[in-house]
Amino acid sequence: MLYRIAADGLVLFHLLFILFVLFGGLLVLKWRSLIWAHLPAAAWGVMVEVVHLTCPLTQWENLMRQAAGQTGYGGGFIEHYVWPVIYPAGLTPAIQLALGSVVLAINVLIYLRLFRRWKVRRAA
Repeated sequence: MLYRIAADGLVLFHLLFILFVLFGGLLVLKWRSLIWAHLPAAAWGVMVEVVHLTCPLTQWENLMRQAAGQTGYGGGFIEHYVWPVIYPAGLTPAIQLALGSVVLAINVLIYLRLFRRWKVRRAA
């Protein structure tokens, strides 16, 4: 029972981490100190998509599910939970590259705005 709860909690944490990777730069606009957490998280998110790395959160969730007597799943978190909701077709390397590019583009735009804002404040 505890392993199942832990696995479900890890799924929630995984989803929150993905949202932080995508939109954490917006939080940095408000709270500058988050930059030290967001930059490595965003870099990891891009690397997972572009280089097709397996996220350790997926592996940990599978281990917890197996310890709870449930079956784990193949692939990654996105393929198992998010992708079937958004797109019923399979995830291809080209689509993963596009997703990684979207993550990178969102964050580059946010950080450009952030750095411009800091530059203006320093000049004033």
